[in-house]
Amino acid sequence: MSDVALDEQTLTLGKIIRRIPRLFKGLSARARGLSIVLKDSSATGMGLGICLEEATKKAPCNQAVVFAGQLHEQAYTYAQFNAWVNRLAYYFTQSGTRKGDVVAVFVENRPELLAIISALAKIGAVSALINTSQRHAVLRHSVSLVSPRRAVVGEELVDTFMEAQALLPSSSASLVFVPEFESSVKAPDGWANLHCAQQGLPEVNPTSTYEAMGSDAFCYFYTSGTTGLPKAAIVTHGRFMKAYGGIGLAALQFSPKDRVYICLPFYHATALAVGWSSILAGSATLVLGRKFSKSRFWPDVKAHSVTAICYIGELCRYLMADKAAHVSSAEEQDHQVRLMFGNGLRPAIWQPFKKRFGIEQVMEFYGSSEGNVGFLNVFNLDNTVGFSPVPYAIVDYDIDNDVPIRYADGFMRKVVQGKAGLLLGEINDRSPFDGYTDSEKTERTIVRNVFKHGDAWFNSGDLMRDMGYRHAQFVDRLGDTFRWKGENVSTTQVENVLAALAFVLDAAVYGVEVPGTNGRAGMAALSLTEGQVFDAVACFEALVKTLPAYAVPVFIRVVDRLETTGTHKYQKAALKKEGFALTAMAKTDQLYVWLPKSEHYQLMNAKIAAQINTQALDF
Repeated sequence: MSDVALDEQTLTLGKIIRRIPRLFKGLSARARGLSIVLKDSSATGMGLGICLEEATKKAPCNQAVVFAGQLHEQAYTYAQFNAWVNRLAYYFTQSGTRKGDVVAVFVENRPELLAIISALAKIGAVSALINTSQRHAVLRHSVSLVSPRRAVVGEELVDTFMEAQALLPSSSASLVFVPEFESSVKAPDGWANLHCAQQGLPEVNPTSTYEAMGSDAFCYFYTSGTTGLPKAAIVTHGRFMKAYGGIGLAALQFSPKDRVYICLPFYHATALAVGWSSILAGSATLVLGRKFSKSRFWPDVKAHSVTAICYIGELCRYLMADKAAHVSSAEEQDHQVRLMFGNGLRPAIWQPFKKRFGIEQVMEFYGSSEGNVGFLNVFNLDNTVGFSPVPYAIVDYDIDNDVPIRYADGFMRKVVQGKAGLLLGEINDRSPFDGYTDSEKTERTIVRNVFKHGDAWFNSGDLMRDMGYRHAQFVDRLGDTFRWKGENVSTTQVENVLAALAFVLDAAVYGVEVPGTNGRAGMAALSLTEGQVFDAVACFEALVKTLPAYAVPVFIRVVDRLETTGTHKYQKAALKKEGFALTAMAKTDQLYVWLPKSEHYQLMNAKIAAQINTQALDF
């Protein structure tokens, strides 16, 4: 199921020892960071507000936030930014927001978003960070799910939010308008204008900052649910602090000289909990991008003297696929980036990405918005999410029945080194599982009596390979692994092969049901690079050459574009539901099929579809 060689799936003691000297740099900061990670999460004096105030004390004149790619300059020193946050905190307090109140935040990436989240953190309110791409029923669901006392909405999203407005309490302070920088647009009737409302308020740090308990909720991140509607995952002040200590202080170790480029949405954990906390830990500068743009990425990085970039795997793949003339190969390395950190960098492009863009260090990590277990590649090893300091287990998993295997004694077993299994995180006082706002969904994510009666573990839903020495390699989301011809197929592995083809821009692989067969047949939806056409022969040859026969997709669907989430993950649910039904597809889509005993893909038609549906073909 892996697309890397066997010797890259396991580690040796020698590989670890050779990397140990690098850890002696900044040893005192690493020790302090680890002490924060191991600190009891129920303790007081934790969270974003404290991290911001500490960073301001350390480097008040250093730039905290710079808004990248803007026609007008929007930059703030730590002293300026913290003062702004304090004014907002006093406004929210004076207008009725109290500790524990939930506030829906619906603002795109811009400095105002970070200031609002920080202000709410300082007074102990909970930011419900709504995905800015949500619309209609999904948006209404996300708002109603957390019962917010008020909503803070960006000028760019007010029209979108109007249909959810009725879900807020009917009070003069329940709707807050956030104008764009120097915008002359007036707030809608009945809305408070945040820019005007905070003018002249105190800029001193509020005493409430240090009253936050580690176990108190800091924000809600929305994650995908089994019904297709989002779930609200609880992130506590303690969890933010653990990212600050474990990733920021113990691993990345930024300094005020570092400038970190983040164009990922801050309504997700990678940007906010990992990126922003690590920047604060070093009093470094956040170079904030409104959104990811292939054409602007490297120009922004160069223009703002960026030294580190925050990524997700799909961002890296987009950059690798970009062969546009606006950037030459020399320009791709004409930057000051020394380090990239994030998650989801696929082994197939790990080394090619580093080489092409001239980046020395990849600090890959693993974690989820709601999970209690994380990994970090502190040794700068290739093709691994790294090391975990918290208790976890990788256990045998039955993919056919989608359950972890329990043996005759009723308990589970850990996989042997080099094998893949389900990742579980032990739930205890130091590694709590904060769960979701829905207690039933929280309970469904807990696995009990794993190795002994009474124990409890968080079910990550991810297949991980045990590489040894407390290191792991991400294999797949369990929902993205399917069984065909009696074998397990990794969608990641197949997507890597397809993504390497010059004419393929995006590739999403999934399993679809075929009448009269066991398991699911592989299907790939492809969008093409601009100006390219689908080459069925080259596609088939590359797949057959690289993959075992059972992993070669039976169906190839060529689409105009693939729908993604805000973090560039493919939305496969609708594709799976449509399957190979020609009537469910857009008229511009093309569907190819690999028929039994043939050696190529051919265009699907109604006759072939009928033969498949009546089981006239033996797959």
